[in-house]
Amino acid sequence: MAAAALVGSALEWYDFGLYGLAAGLVFNKVIFVNSDPTVATLLAFATFGVAYFIRPLGGLIFGRLGDIMGRRKILVVTLLVMGISTTLMAFVPTYAQAGIWSPVILVLLRVVQSIGAGAEFGGAAIMSVEHAAARRRGMWGSWPMVGIFLGGVMGSGAFALVASLPEEQFLSWGWRIPFAASALIIAFALWIRLRIPESPAFVEAKPDQQKRTVAPLSSAFRHEKKGMFVLFGTMVASNTVVYLNVFLPAYLTGTVNLAPSVAPTAGVVASAATIVTLPLFGALSDRIGRRPVVLGGVAFCALSIYPFFWIVDGTRSPLWITVALVAIFAIGVSAISGPQAAFFSELFTARARYASLAFSREVAGATAGGLTPLIAAALVAAGDGKPWLLSVYVVAACVFGGVVLALGPETRGRKLEALTIDELRGGSRPAEHAARARTTATGRAD
Repeated sequence: MAAAALVGSALEWYDFGLYGLAAGLVFNKVIFVNSDPTVATLLAFATFGVAYFIRPLGGLIFGRLGDIMGRRKILVVTLLVMGISTTLMAFVPTYAQAGIWSPVILVLLRVVQSIGAGAEFGGAAIMSVEHAAARRRGMWGSWPMVGIFLGGVMGSGAFALVASLPEEQFLSWGWRIPFAASALIIAFALWIRLRIPESPAFVEAKPDQQKRTVAPLSSAFRHEKKGMFVLFGTMVASNTVVYLNVFLPAYLTGTVNLAPSVAPTAGVVASAATIVTLPLFGALSDRIGRRPVVLGGVAFCALSIYPFFWIVDGTRSPLWITVALVAIFAIGVSAISGPQAAFFSELFTARARYASLAFSREVAGATAGGLTPLIAAALVAAGDGKPWLLSVYVVAACVFGGVVLALGPETRGRKLEALTIDELRGGSRPAEHAARARTTATGRAD
């Protein structure tokens, strides 16, 4: 089960990581070229951000179907939608070849990619957690997040390799290779996902009855709105920090005047370190609770953003920039993200878990994720090339997320099979759920 969750999330973030790197290093030079360089970069990041407003639609559509038809079937569909659209990006013509049709084709593929991605992490997270014993949900639920950063490693690594080509070759054909290579990941991920069983918690919640009673989004807002708001606040803090990594290539090359390979290389090292620490923070949340671990990560990110940019601008050293990025991601982001799958799944009832989780997570992604690179570029420009306004923005996002988390519930040990809010909040002791988890259905991790 861990492998199935990991490979899908890896594909999602391989795809989206490629697009983010290409937006800062390629698309502003070969597709959005009918403008000055600053405007071209802003347009490239705008297409990265605008597509995030499509992701909530994918989360709503596929999340609702996942609550009715089952998690497994929908995860296969989202994998294909997301992967095929990314592979086709390898064949997008340049502006010189197709004129205005070049950005139009790219944006259309980006929209389709986003619809599939809108329910990918939610489904993978839910499947991992619903298969896990209660006392180990945090640890097992960390694997979709491991997949995200593994995808980041693969995407950044692939782009670092092709970015080392001579500039003419890189801009003409080199950047296309990583997009085409996603076809291989699709095939492997599909082979794994077709072999996994349905979630035991979904089966136990009597899906035949769910088909008649599953609530529309309006009902989810009435009954699950507190959980959705807690998830939203958490993701505002998390996304604002994580998506700075998309802005970083443009900042390091355009403002700090470093080589194009510095940002992808630093991203690979930071993501690799985060892969190691994510399960550790997930397991820690199984011992002391979800909320204290996530709150600690938010606080760390808020306190480290000013030192990070001081190191970037003050040293201009690829080594120290990499060390600083590793610290933020392997400690701060990892503490926020490791318990995320368990924390978010435990916020919602079984009948509306997929739709509520996927939709609210992607709304946060639209408002504080996809737009972060565009906002970051605008704030640095407004600060005459200095990142102090951007640092204020990051701290404000972390403060908002921290306050929401502090007012939210601790969820460790909640009953995943609950069909009502009262059942969910009543929960039971983790040991009782561990016993239930081991005897409910085969295929659940222990």
